[in-house]
Amino acid sequence: MTSRIRQCAGVLLTALLVTVAILTHTSTRVEAAAGVRVMPLGDSITDGFNVPGGYRIDLWQKVVAGGYTVDFVGSLANGPASLGDRNHEGHSGWRIDQLDANIVGWLRTYTPRTILLHIGTNDINQNRDLPNAPNRLAALIDRIITTAPDTKVFVATIVPAGSANTNAQVRSFNAAIPQIVQTRANAGRPVYLVDMYNALTTADLADGVHPNATGYSKMATTWYNALRAVPGSLTEGSTPTPTATAPTTAPPTTAPPTSPPTGGPTTPPTTPPAGVGCSASASLNSWNGGFVATVRVTAGSSGTNGWTVGMTLPSGATITNVWNSQRSGNSGAVQFTNVSYNGRIASGQSTEFGFQGTGSGAGTTPTCTAS
Repeated sequence: MTSRIRQCAGVLLTALLVTVAILTHTSTRVEAAAGVRVMPLGDSITDGFNVPGGYRIDLWQKVVAGGYTVDFVGSLANGPASLGDRNHEGHSGWRIDQLDANIVGWLRTYTPRTILLHIGTNDINQNRDLPNAPNRLAALIDRIITTAPDTKVFVATIVPAGSANTNAQVRSFNAAIPQIVQTRANAGRPVYLVDMYNALTTADLADGVHPNATGYSKMATTWYNALRAVPGSLTEGSTPTPTATAPTTAPPTTAPPTSPPTGGPTTPPTTPPAGVGCSASASLNSWNGGFVATVRVTAGSSGTNGWTVGMTLPSGATITNVWNSQRSGNSGAVQFTNVSYNGRIASGQSTEFGFQGTGSGAGTTPTCTAS
């Protein structure tokens, strides 16, 4: 009897172990099949201080509504029931160097296909060697692309600060980011700029540092538009049509004034009549002696395979930097053409490019021609 009991117990134990192994294997397969792995990476703004889940709530809703299958990954998890996947790497109070010290382990554990990086706020708030903060950001990006060279890295400028003095430091830090990203993109690295600073205003902050619900929703829209513009960031293959808005405009690459404008663009968009197959509108963010222009290209009823935007700059205005397009000319009559990832636009859809200039851009009216 004792022997039979032992035999039965052994059989039951074996069955239990097999069941556990099957469940574990199945769980691993489900996780692997859950979708494209996206890692939200940053500090408390990624975590969602004030609004648990932060931008990840609306971003999740947008990717699901858009028909994408995505798996947010990371060692942390929080958020409401409306956030279908709560994993992330948003560490409250952390600086760039602290992410850098841990990123290799996270990359090896979670193998993200796409990273959403918003970091630097605590370097400023903690006054951590600010002149070298851009160098630390560059080092973090390099560590990511060296460890995981196929991972697409979306690097955001950080959101505004409520304090005028702190906001000047934010703008100075942000001014270095376009060149950091462009240098790596020119080397063939999958690194993309996302202009989060100009997506929000100080009215979108809950406490002068962290966004409120409206601010987080704006962040989600900005991330989503950027992701949809880059093929393969949300899918295993190419981005499905229609082609959506390209990564949003970059901030100035030279230090702007210490009292930057708030409350949105200082010049409203100017929308000209549609060109052949497309139209273009421009909005300006200006300060004394300089400006940043955001130009939106919208496809007509036939869509576009490419586009050219022309405009005449006011006397004395000179372009010093451009992103998400190729430029011909620096002053007077200038032209911008699409780059490889934003020429194809479906009917009624839009993409954006931007440029920085000295002088005044007031009254600039773009025209668009599709190809």
